[in-house]
Amino acid sequence: MTVYRGFVADTPDDPFNGAELRAETDAALLVRDGVIVERGSATTVLANNPDEDVVTLDGGVLVPGMVDTHVHLPQVRAIGGLGMPLLDWLEHRALPEEARLADDAYAKGVVTDLLDGLARAGTTSAMVFGAHFSGAVDELFAQAGASGLRVTSGLVVSDRMLRDDLHTTPERAYAESVELARRWHGHGRLRYAVTPRFALSTTREMLDVCEQVVRDVDGVWFTSHLNENPREIETVNELFGPGYDDYLDCYDQHGLLGERSVLAHDVHPTDRELQRLAATGTVISHCPTSNASLGSGLFPMRRHLDHGVRLALGSDVCAGTGFSLLKEGLQAYFAQQLLAGVGVRLTAAHLLWLATRAGALGLGLGDEVGDLSVGKAFDAVWVRPAEGSTLAVNLQHAVDGPDAVARVFALGTPGDVEQVWVAGSPLL
Repeated sequence: MTVYRGFVADTPDDPFNGAELRAETDAALLVRDGVIVERGSATTVLANNPDEDVVTLDGGVLVPGMVDTHVHLPQVRAIGGLGMPLLDWLEHRALPEEARLADDAYAKGVVTDLLDGLARAGTTSAMVFGAHFSGAVDELFAQAGASGLRVTSGLVVSDRMLRDDLHTTPERAYAESVELARRWHGHGRLRYAVTPRFALSTTREMLDVCEQVVRDVDGVWFTSHLNENPREIETVNELFGPGYDDYLDCYDQHGLLGERSVLAHDVHPTDRELQRLAATGTVISHCPTSNASLGSGLFPMRRHLDHGVRLALGSDVCAGTGFSLLKEGLQAYFAQQLLAGVGVRLTAAHLLWLATRAGALGLGLGDEVGDLSVGKAFDAVWVRPAEGSTLAVNLQHAVDGPDAVARVFALGTPGDVEQVWVAGSPLL
């Protein structure tokens, strides 16, 4: 067993319902076989366990492993395409890179880049939007399984309005999806997610196939995109036409909403869609830097919360600005500040909740990870800035725990992540 001693901060309870940040400046966690078995003041835990190894975490903050609910595998090497709205950005930036993953050797390198980037940013669990090619998705699962990260992913399927080399048929999509799901779903920390690119690029027949995979393979997840850009929404409504109420209804009529469903963005929802999201328990992955970079809009968080929609954070990667959920939390804060009068006044507790516990709950991992309570796996991140850095100086002058966590979100980067653990095993 090992005792980890230091400044520990987490959010076991929801600050959107009035809970406060749990921050202890000299706490200790006793970890056995990757699970936290005792937590308390350092004085108490050390007195109870005088013979155990002690790891002292000075000069930083220990927080739960970050949980990214929307991160694209194929886009890791294409970050930085600024100045384009969504559909232009897809055509000129993202899709050409995604087509390169048809090459298994190239895909192998991209997978390595993705998993390394997640770990270095402190992300220990992720809903990974996979690739259009089964070989690349197979490689992702193989490497993710070896890495120890908690990964949910799947084959991306589309049959219209993208490049021809990214299209598939409903029949092939079903066969390849089921094969991948049966090989990897539930294998270690891996799970499968049925993944239509978005309603824009999938026909009714393809969505029928997605529904069939969900029915045929027990316990799989579902993920896609929703209401990211006004032009996208308009095109979806034109394509599906009469018989569908709105963008969300394209998924709903095919049985794809529920507590194991995660939809990214939802920047421009209708009230009917928000009501339906809440009723089905579907999770929205809020991707703040992507929304800002593509000019998609400012996320209406208050409307989602007022309707009872479940929320967490996603990095999105290429349309965003990297893997760091610290940066996503900060951008979420900025966006709500800009929505003067209708935005949500976010605190450090809200940001840490969205980056950790909310994501764990959204991905069905709430009983295992997301906070640092007794009984949870020791998935944790030690944010320890370099001595003399601006973040280090600020942490030294923090007035209390919430202020220190706020400074971590304001100034922290992957370069400040000293160590990451998944189930007690170090990743860096």
